Amino acid sequence: MHAFDVLGDPVRRRILELLAEGERSSGEVVEVIAAEFGISQAGISQHLKVLRDNGFASVRPEGTRRIYELDTTPLRGIDDWLERFRVFWPHKLEALATEVARGKKERGEMGE
Repeated sequence: MHAFDVLGDPVRRRILELLAEGERSSGEVVEVIAAEFGISQAGISQHLKVLRDNGFASVRPEGTRRIYELDTTPLRGIDDWLERFRVFWPHKLEALATEVARGKKERGEMGE
C-alpha cells in the first residue's frame, strides 16, 4: 500500500496523531478511536495492522499489553516527495499574510 493510501483514511491519521504524542497501548488507542469514530475494537485493530504493515508504527509486547510507537520513516518519504512542491508555497504564504494584514487594518478602521 502506498503511504498516501495509508494516510488517506481519517482513522489512521488520527491514530498517527495519537502516536505522535507518545507511545500508546492498544487499549488506549481503542478507547480514543472508538469514542471519536464509533468503530469496534476489531476495526481499530485492522487500522493498527495497516499502520504496522506499512511501517508507520511499531509494536512491542509489555506484559499482556501491546505498546504502539510512531515510526517516522514513511513520513520522511512523504516529506521528500513534497519537497518539489514547496517552491510554490512562499508566494501563497505571502499572499495569505497580505490578506490577514488587510483584514486587521479593516477591523481597526471599522472600530474607530
